[in-house]
Formats: sequence, structure tokens, C-alpha cells
Amino acid sequence: MGIAIALMIITAWVLHLFYILGIPDINFSDPILYFHVLIQTYLFTGIFITSHDAMHKNICKNKYINNSLGYLTSFLFAGFSFNKLLKSHLMHHRTPTSEDDPDFNPRSQNFVLWWFKFLSNYVSIFQLITMAVLFNILTLFYDSANVILFWVIPSILSTFQLFYFGTYLPHRNPHEGLQTPHFARSQKKNHFWAMLSCYFFGYHHEHHSSPKTPWWRLYKISGN
Repeated sequence: MGIAIALMIITAWVLHLFYILGIPDINFSDPILYFHVLIQTYLFTGIFITSHDAMHKNICKNKYINNSLGYLTSFLFAGFSFNKLLKSHLMHHRTPTSEDDPDFNPRSQNFVLWWFKFLSNYVSIFQLITMAVLFNILTLFYDSANVILFWVIPSILSTFQLFYFGTYLPHRNPHEGLQTPHFARSQKKNHFWAMLSCYFFGYHHEHHSSPKTPWWRLYKISGN
């Protein structure tokens, strides 16, 4: 099931991306245009969630298949290194909301500052060069405006979605009432909104309590 769901997300991401990249004339007054941006943003988020499941070995028991899908989706999302993501994410699970947590900002709870700090732990010069090369390759075949609107912007918007629902809301201060060792809160139980907002990662305490539960089963252990 994990492999099938991962491949379904990857396929949807690829098909929708290359469909919208090929739109001949961009009409900014057409609301369908922005709907496509939102759909691609959501699929970008799904790509990263798939990579995240690979970090917890939740896609497949076969290590080679699991990690291969992790490497692929990490790269598709924004040229990320799966190994670097894995190291930082496991540190986040070991030391959530501490000075050693790469996803937490102990010095500021400001959304923008925390988001920049969050991304700075993962973005590298090599990655930026890779994305620049890919951008130029895509513009050989598609209009640069399409590439920016449907590839660049959705990937950036997706980082906000992932950060807001998967880090900021679950781990922000104050921590009063949050149980150790996870220091994570969950959204109110609403499976439709949990899926729509961030693939059930609003059920974040459940994820920290049971990291071996794949994203598509988190709603089954949501108790709030």
C-alpha cells in the first residue's frame, strides 16, 4: 500500500506539472489558473510527505525501494538531499523544541524568522545550483513564466504549508500542558481538514508518538 500511494502522488505531481507547464497562454484573470497553482502546491506537499515517510521507513520494508523513493521525492521537491533531510529530521524527533532541534527556533517564535531558520538548515549551495540548472532546462521547452508560476511558486508555497501545519502550529510556544518527550500538539479532530491542510500532519502528537505510522493512517490513531 505504501508503494502504491507513493507512486500515485509522484505520478499525479508529474502529470499535472507537465500539463500546466504546457498551457499556451497565461490569463491572470482566469481563476482556473490559480486553482492549478494550488493543486500543484498540494502535490508538492505530498511529494515531501512521501519523502518524510521514507525517512521513517514507512513506504516499504525493503530498504532499497523505500530509500530510492525517498531520494527521488526529496530531489523532486526542490533538489534536497535525502540523507541531509533524514539526519536533521531524526534529530528533530530526538530533541523536539530544544536548542538541538534543527526545526525549532528557540530565539524567536516569529513566523517568518522561524521559517527562514527552518529552511536554512536544509538549503545548500549545491541544491540552489541544481535548481538553477533545472530551471534553465525547463525553460528550453516551456515558457519561463509558466515555469515560475507552476514550478517555482508552488514549491515555495508548499514550504509554507509544511512549515505552518507540520512545525509552527504543533511546536510553537507556549509549551505549557504539552507532554514530554514530544512537545507536540495536534489540531482538533477533523479528518477532511487534516487531509486537506497537510496530509494528516496536523495530527502531529500522534506522529511523534507513533512515527512508524504512515501519513495515510495517522487519522486512525487520532484521539482528540
